[in-house]
Amino acid sequence: MDHFDYRDGALFAEDVALNAIADAVGTPVYVYSTATIERHVRVFREAVAGAGNGDPLIAFAVKANPNRAVLATLARAGLGADVVSAGELMRARAAGVPADRIVFSGVGKTAAEMALALREGIGQFNLESEPEAEMLSQVAVGLGLTAPVAFRINPNVEAGTHAKISTGGSEDKFGVAYDRAMAAYDLARSLPGLNVRGIAVHIGSQLTDLAPSRAAFLRIGGLIASLRAAGHAIVSADLGGGLGVPYDPSLPVPPSPAAYGEMVREVTAGWDVRLVFEPGRLIVGNAGVLLTRVIRVKPGVTYPFVIVDAAMNDLLRPSLYDAWHDVRAVEPSGERFTAHIVGPICESGDTFAKGREMDRVHSGDTVGFMTAGAYGATMASTYNSRALTPEVMVSGDKWAVVRERQPLEALIAADSLPPWLDEETA
Repeated sequence: MDHFDYRDGALFAEDVALNAIADAVGTPVYVYSTATIERHVRVFREAVAGAGNGDPLIAFAVKANPNRAVLATLARAGLGADVVSAGELMRARAAGVPADRIVFSGVGKTAAEMALALREGIGQFNLESEPEAEMLSQVAVGLGLTAPVAFRINPNVEAGTHAKISTGGSEDKFGVAYDRAMAAYDLARSLPGLNVRGIAVHIGSQLTDLAPSRAAFLRIGGLIASLRAAGHAIVSADLGGGLGVPYDPSLPVPPSPAAYGEMVREVTAGWDVRLVFEPGRLIVGNAGVLLTRVIRVKPGVTYPFVIVDAAMNDLLRPSLYDAWHDVRAVEPSGERFTAHIVGPICESGDTFAKGREMDRVHSGDTVGFMTAGAYGATMASTYNSRALTPEVMVSGDKWAVVRERQPLEALIAADSLPPWLDEETA
C-alpha cells in the first residue's frame, strides 16, 4: 500500500498535489511519502516480532535510498542502518542513526573505512573473506579497539531473481563459501582485536519466492550448530533483506512481510540468537515516485514515442535491469494509447518502456514513474552533463525539497583545468 492517490482527477502524494510540486521545483523530481515509509516500517516490524531473542535489529539498507531526510525518518522510527561505504556510514550517523545500530557490509572495505567505523563504535562488521578479517584485526589493534564481527556466508543458493541482483550463488562475489566457513571462524578466533559474535547471509534482492531464503536459512542454522560445537559463541544472525515489492501488476505478487516473518520464526526456532534484518526496497520502494514532463510525442513506425525530460541517468533501473515501472499521467484525461516511453539521452538504452499501454499524454503533461523510491535517485548520474535530480519529502499537507537540483554551473565548475590549459585560456 502507498499514499499516492487520485483526487478530483489529479494524482496526490498524501495531501499534496503532485503537479504543485512539479510546477514549483521543476522536473524531473523524486517525491517521497513519509506516511508510506512509516507504514512499511510498522508492517515489517510486526511481521518479524517475536523472532529470535529479544527485539530484532532492523537495519535499513542505506544503498536503497540514502537521502538524509529518508534516513532521519527511519532513525526516528527506531531503525538501524546497513551500510557498505564510509559515505553511507557518515550519512546514517548524520541522520541520527545510533552507531551501535549500524552494520557494515560489503566485500571491499578499506582500512580507512574500517578505522572510521571502529572510531564511531558501530554494532557489527559483516566480514566477507579471511583477508578482510586479517586487515580489520590489524586496524583494530592499531587503534586499541575491538571490532564486533560476523562472517557473511555464501550458502550457494540461487535466489531466482535477476542475475545482477543475485548474491548467494557459488560464483557470486559475496561472502565466504559455505564449505570454508569453519576455517574462517577458526582464523578469526586467533586474530587479536576481533570479537567474533555472529553470522550473516544475504542471497539477493527483489525476491519473489520464499523457498530460496528458507533453504539458505536452513543451511545457516546447521552451520550455527556446528560452529557452537567447535566452541564459537554465535549470538547474532543477520538474515539480510531482499524481499520483493510489486512492480508489474501482470506478475504474481511477492510474498507478504507477514508470510516472510512466519517462515523466519519457524526456521530460526531454537537458534538462540538475536536476529538482524536488512530491508531496503521493501521499506522505500513504493514510497517514491519520479515526476517527469512530456517534452513531445514523436510519431513512430508502430507506436509513437513519448519523450520525457527524465532519462536513464535519473532512473537507471529500466536500462540496467529491464525493470518495469508503472507509468501514470498525473492528470489523466481518461483516454488511453500504446506508446514507447523514452528519455532525451543519446543512447537506445534510454528507454523506460516499449509498447506500453498508458494514459494518453501530450506535450507539457506530467507523468509519474511509480515505485521509484528504491534504487532511483541513489543510482543517478550526471551522464550527458545532466544535473542530479532533486528530491522532495511529503508529510501530510506539507512538503520540502530535501535535495536541491544541482545548477549546471556548479556541475561544470567541479572540473578544473591543468596549468598548461588554464594559461592558454586566460
